[in-house]
Amino acid sequence: MGWETNSVENQRLRLVLEYLQKKETMTNLCLYYNVSRKTGYKWVERYKAFGVDGLADESRAPHAPHILFEQQQINQAIDLKLKYRTWGPKKIRSKLLEMYPEWEWPSQTRLYEIFKENHLVNKRRFRSRVHATAPLEGVFQPNDTWAVDFKGWFLTGDGQKCEPLTLTDCASRYLLRCVHLDKHPVELVWPVFDEAFKQYGLPLRVRSDNGPPFGSVGIGRLTRLSINLIKAGVTPEWIDPGHPEQNGRHERMHLTLKQDTASPPKETLKLQIQEFDRFDQEYNFERPHEALNMKTPASCYQRSSRRWSGILKSPEYFTDEIVPRKVSSRGCISILDINYRLSEILTGEYVGIKENEGGGNRVHEIYYGPVYLGKAANGEFHTPKITKRRPR
Repeated sequence: MGWETNSVENQRLRLVLEYLQKKETMTNLCLYYNVSRKTGYKWVERYKAFGVDGLADESRAPHAPHILFEQQQINQAIDLKLKYRTWGPKKIRSKLLEMYPEWEWPSQTRLYEIFKENHLVNKRRFRSRVHATAPLEGVFQPNDTWAVDFKGWFLTGDGQKCEPLTLTDCASRYLLRCVHLDKHPVELVWPVFDEAFKQYGLPLRVRSDNGPPFGSVGIGRLTRLSINLIKAGVTPEWIDPGHPEQNGRHERMHLTLKQDTASPPKETLKLQIQEFDRFDQEYNFERPHEALNMKTPASCYQRSSRRWSGILKSPEYFTDEIVPRKVSSRGCISILDINYRLSEILTGEYVGIKENEGGGNRVHEIYYGPVYLGKAANGEFHTPKITKRRPR
């Protein structure tokens, strides 16, 4: 721990004066002010040389201006980069020093800037990585959050693949849907949500893992399905990758589903689907749930007061600070005559743009409904490491 920030120069002066007046040793003074002896002696010497003014923090700007290199040198660096396109600035600089040791060459950082200005930078391809979301919202009452997932597939006795899609209410544990789907595209999954919304109303949120069709590694982790949810008035939220325990209530239901209906699987797919229907009734209306004080999910669940009109509507941005902007056919938006590429998945959708001050620059935060997509500044779009909610 260093100097206290509320009166740092005063503390430096007190240390120096107490030391020069021999009121205390440097060791004891540094222990009292919680700084190193090296720091203590530094301020004593600065005080002797410059007085009280020497106790102020010095500017961290470079003492000398940036070196201006001749255009001939820059051209040679570019020519070498064109010859070795896969070489980075470190290798290019090493080669230039070898070829022309009598010259002073730009640093790796400056070479990178030169190559970038001339569109010679090869962007590194990283393995697709899913960003963590904002903290999952709390669950306090029915329809706060619904959970959705595909139960792992298995084969029925006749060799047919069976993979049920399940949907539960997190608060009451009510099993809203348990249906077999042959495939996972949004064209098959969305109708399941649509029917559940018509029967039970709209939840505030739907929680899922990161696999398709629920999540992606793209901007905002959005998919066609999550866009539909937002346009229906429901906020999608995703658990952290590799942490199924964040959807533990739903995972626990899956274990019960497997034990009661597929251990072993039924002889045919038709019989297996019938078994799912039987389980649905038993699980909701007959089976006491320990987490519900031995009540049944049906006795704890009630329909949502938010009715579903069946119409998908573009998100509305109600604050004066956020301006809606339509995404072009190429997945781009224009801000201050600069094009920023978001994603083609948002083509034709309206995103919200909020302007902030960032280090003296104009920074624009971009949202799709409640989902924060990233910030646009200086011609570049930056995706966040943590997805956050749109301010209300």
